[in-house]
Amino acid sequence: MTGLPLVFDAPRRGLPPRHLADLATAERAEAVAELGEKPFRAKQLSNHYFARLTVDPEEMTDIPAASRQRLVDELMPPLLTEVRALACDDGSTRKTLWRAHDGTLLESVLMRYPGRATLCISSQAGCGMACPFCATGQGGLDRNLSTAEIVDQVRSAAKVMRDGQMPGPDGTPSPGRLSNIVFMGMGEPLANYKRVVAAVRRITDPAPGGLGISQRAVTVSTVGLAPAIRKLAEEKMSVRLAVSLHTPDDELRDTLVPVNNRWPVDEVLGAARFYAETSGRRVSIEYALIRDLNDQPWRADLLAKVLRKHLGNLVHVNVIPLNPTPGSKWDASPKPVEREFVRRVNAGGVACTVRDTRGQEIAAACGQLAAEG
Repeated sequence: MTGLPLVFDAPRRGLPPRHLADLATAERAEAVAELGEKPFRAKQLSNHYFARLTVDPEEMTDIPAASRQRLVDELMPPLLTEVRALACDDGSTRKTLWRAHDGTLLESVLMRYPGRATLCISSQAGCGMACPFCATGQGGLDRNLSTAEIVDQVRSAAKVMRDGQMPGPDGTPSPGRLSNIVFMGMGEPLANYKRVVAAVRRITDPAPGGLGISQRAVTVSTVGLAPAIRKLAEEKMSVRLAVSLHTPDDELRDTLVPVNNRWPVDEVLGAARFYAETSGRRVSIEYALIRDLNDQPWRADLLAKVLRKHLGNLVHVNVIPLNPTPGSKWDASPKPVEREFVRRVNAGGVACTVRDTRGQEIAAACGQLAAEG
């Protein structure tokens, strides 16, 4: 099938120079030694980046002044420059548009709730999955992001939270902790498989090896690359898998999620079952509810039946009110239709809730801000 990147990894074309966050702990020591420095400098650099969340050589006072700038230049090259950040929901949602070294644009969205803060990150610039209702899919794939470009989105958000740059529960800025990561921004994570898995390990390894966020607080989303789902299960991680299903029948899904022509619903859900059984984690099913397209009562009933057959009680459905992209012919389902859809899925024996929607007034649907430039 043309137009879809069906490999798990892609060439390094366009990726930035090597960065500390691209490297495992042993590789960092080797890289430092190659620069003529003592290997323990790698741990110092890692502590600054992953624990202190800084890339400023002036703050690295435990490293000799003569070495700081060179080590930073070689192992912490600039990755992402903030183009603009937009806030809404009384400041508790912050969407950032980033420019990479080659001019590539990507996005992340930080959402602060009472008791937690969730960051939605991008794994590719653009997306090649061609889902017609998605702003990113409409724009096509630019390139994969490097491991470090993925991780740096998280480091930057962790610093925003730590430094109290977002309002807390009382509405005033206050320090907090970044607690949850969802790979639901631009791109298909499992089409950039190797770098996404490496990024998950950097995000979840304890400091100074990584950012120290729990694997159980990380969600990796996919439109349904079945072999990659099975491969992810074999990584023996405890991240949550989210499958963007959007309809339970192959006839409509072939149009809504074109990769379904390669891996149909039964095959995707079979792989999801394997992931659930291997990881011990329930699978999330993402379902963007679109007016008069996939919101019929019979589809709710079929969704419950299909999910119960393949996943039993190892599943939860997140109904997502569609956030229409500019010029889209599709719209969100009316609230009464949404409520009936959710009721029927629950009545069919599958847990189903409506996802909280944030950031509609700041183009927070994936790809919308980048599309605006």
